[in-house]
This record gives sequence, C-alpha cells and structure tokens, in this order.
Amino acid sequence: MLSKPKLKLIRSLELKKNRQSEGLFVAEGPKVVGDLLPYFTPRFIVATRTWLERGTVPAHTEIIEVTDDELAKASFLKTPQEVLVVFEFSNQQVNKSTSQQVATELTLVLDDVQDPGNLGTIIRTADWFGIRQIICSQGTADAFSPKVVQATMGSIARVRVFYTNLPSFLAELPKGTPIYGTFLEGANIYLHPLSPNGLIIMGNEGNGISPAVSRFVTEKLFIPPYPADVITDGAARAKELAHFAESQRTKAKPTGESLNVAIATAITCAEFRRRVFQ
Repeated sequence: MLSKPKLKLIRSLELKKNRQSEGLFVAEGPKVVGDLLPYFTPRFIVATRTWLERGTVPAHTEIIEVTDDELAKASFLKTPQEVLVVFEFSNQQVNKSTSQQVATELTLVLDDVQDPGNLGTIIRTADWFGIRQIICSQGTADAFSPKVVQATMGSIARVRVFYTNLPSFLAELPKGTPIYGTFLEGANIYLHPLSPNGLIIMGNEGNGISPAVSRFVTEKLFIPPYPADVITDGAARAKELAHFAESQRTKAKPTGESLNVAIATAITCAEFRRRVFQ
C-alpha cells in the first residue's frame, strides 16, 4: 500500500525546485524503468503485482506493491503503466573535461528549448545518433521533469545533460572549435562541409538562437524546404545565401514557416552522421 507521505513526495516531484532539493525524479512504465534501472539508483519502486511478477528488482530496494487505482493516484500519465520508480540523481556540472570532449566528439547545445516534449525527443534523437552529451542554457526545460523523462523513452540514461551559462561556456572553448547553428541565411546543410566533432546549436522554439549565443557560431546552416529554386554550395557568399533563403519564402508553392526544433535537430544530426559513411 502506498502511504500518504510517499504519495505526497511523488506528486511534489512534478516541480523542478522539489526535484532539485530532493535529488529525485520520477520515471514510469516497464520500458523506461527497465532502461534506467542499470544507470540510476532507485529510492523506491511502486508497482502492480503484474510488473513485480516479471520485472527485475535490484537488491535492497524498497518495493511498494499497489493496485491499479493506487498507481493511478501517483502517476503523471493519463494511462498508468504498471510501475513507477523514484530515482536518485545528481546535477552534472560542466567542467574542463566536458569542453575537451567537444574537440573530439559531436555535442548538441540547446539555447532555451522550453517545450518538455521537444527536449525529450531531442535527447532520444541524440541517443540514436551516438551523441553522448547535451549542453543546455539555464532557460532550457528540465531534463528530469516527468514529461521529459517519459519522452526520452529511456535515452536519459545514456545521454548526459548539462546546464550552464552558454555564452560563458562557448567563450572558454578552445580556438578553432567548430560551432554550427541553424539560420535562414545559413548555407545549405546538404552541400556544406561538416566536421565529425564540434557543437551543433539549436535555438528556442519561437525565437531561434539568441544574439548572445549566435555570435559564437562559426558555421551557419540552413535546412532548405522542397522544392529549392536555388542551389548554393557551402562556399557561397552571404549575399547568395540570403537570396536563397528569400527564394524559399517567396515561392509560388507555399510551405511551412519553419521546422519544429526537435525535427530540425533530427535532420541536422542525421546529415552530420551521414557524412561519416561518405
């Protein structure tokens, strides 16, 4: 049976301030819980008999068997999924080794991505494409909120998410570090040279990459819509690129104003990884 104090604790973890103060977060469902158990320490497990009969429970973990109705009272999901776990976590700090990894690996940077669903999808995308760290602005959604954790479908276990002051972090990177960002006046991503390491910056859903962050971008990229009236190569000058972007906005065939940031991130990551096989 789930006690009132335990239920109160679970429900309190919907708020970031409580997750931060307690060092705890919630994950639900056999798939997500199964992926997270090898990576995070469970404080306690709330589960139905159905899950307990087939689930693998770590030794010395508090188990609370509940009915479907009891689980529904604790769950953040519209349809509870047999098991809910309160996990422990510690805030990951950006340090010198984090910056050094950028020199050899591909890293995502998120500038105020605020929708939990978008962040969860981006973390899941990073996991798929072998990107092991994401650097977030302090205004980006919390990676350990219930909605984000569920949207990652377990990928939060394999992708480290850091929060920091982005301009300060970018200013301290080694000189020559490739820093990519997506802009309407950018070069066609399918034709522009791309490196296997460096940073890919994705901006806020409504405002894109902020001026304070965009000044550090060394390579501006553009995902062209279809059909493209003008094809430009990676060495095209800024004037030609601006003409290309304008041609997309004024074509007779209408198209969307922009891509969802999670979709744009997936396309960008796919193109970077595709180059590895060329």
